[in-house]
Amino acid sequence: MNDRDSYRLAFLDWLACAARGMSEPPARAARVAADGLGGGIAAAGCAGHVLDYDDTYAPGLVHASAPVAPVALLVAANRGAPVGVALDAYAAGFETTAALARAGHPALYERGWHPTAVCGTVGAAITAARMLSLDAEAERHAAALAVTRAAGLQAVFGTDGKALQVGLAAAAGFGAARLASAGARADPDRAAAGFEDAYGGRWAPAQPEPAIRHNWIKAHPCCLLTHAAIEAAAQLRAGPGMPDGDLVVAVHPTARRAAPHDDVADGLEAKFSIPYTTAYTLLHGPPGVESFARPDEAARSLAAARIRVRTDPGLAETEARIEADGSVAAAVRHARGSPQRPMDAAALARKVAELAPRLAGALDDLDAPAGDVAGIAGLSRGG
Repeated sequence: MNDRDSYRLAFLDWLACAARGMSEPPARAARVAADGLGGGIAAAGCAGHVLDYDDTYAPGLVHASAPVAPVALLVAANRGAPVGVALDAYAAGFETTAALARAGHPALYERGWHPTAVCGTVGAAITAARMLSLDAEAERHAAALAVTRAAGLQAVFGTDGKALQVGLAAAAGFGAARLASAGARADPDRAAAGFEDAYGGRWAPAQPEPAIRHNWIKAHPCCLLTHAAIEAAAQLRAGPGMPDGDLVVAVHPTARRAAPHDDVADGLEAKFSIPYTTAYTLLHGPPGVESFARPDEAARSLAAARIRVRTDPGLAETEARIEADGSVAAAVRHARGSPQRPMDAAALARKVAELAPRLAGALDDLDAPAGDVAGIAGLSRGG
């Protein structure tokens, strides 16, 4: 698969997540509050991330599509541009977001920032700058202006705030590019230095090797760093079954930080719980979108009674082991959907069909109007 096809696949994956996600409460709230094109972008950005099913660039632990795809699609629709133009602008923003997140990893995470919202604000500005045909100098100022509004906290993972801050980042980046288009300026070098001082990361341009080559298309609608534990639990369920006694899930410390919840109060918290998603899979198989409508009481009880989490810095961030009586019962280094174990075409088609069957073939013709694609997805007005 060439890089352009990979961008198209990731864009379609985001589009399907957004079409399905618009019915979720935070996306509905964002749609009600939407004002103008920027508000529509915020609502679509929230919708695309709320399921936590959208693609993820693991080297920076960032959803590089989530803040930039809504800008590309809705600005293109507003300007009457074809979806291929939107795809090119999306690719530029994707690479900017991924490069910043990778250069800032793990410092951003360790300081409690949400890299998707922080770095995605800048990526969204680059996407909008391309759609608005800004020259290179104005684009640099758009990125600098975007930094002044970059924010997003891990503390709200498991609440409406996680998806909403991604939508707000998309809108902020769009607003920064509009300001630059109108003549506003901010010193790019000082903005880059300020970014490094405030967030602890490094300011980095897009890298020569495209980040899209290392992107995940997620197989499960929950935190990426629960996926290896889910698949290890699925191995046990399909093979010897659940061992007696307590089970220990060993993960990297960053995985524990990303998915900190043990006992879960609702479906959103459940998406960020290693014990719960492990228990659910042992009992029922890997979770789907509807699995997180509300917590499963049997899984919740099993997680509380018998499943513990242990951190091991010797593991990869996306790796997990399930241990019983001090021995490894199941282990997964590369979960399905990773670059090392990509989903096949049939699995990807099933994912789109599950989320939004009307989107089958929506990006086959890149000359089609972006407005038509946004309309099919139910995002023509940000919802």
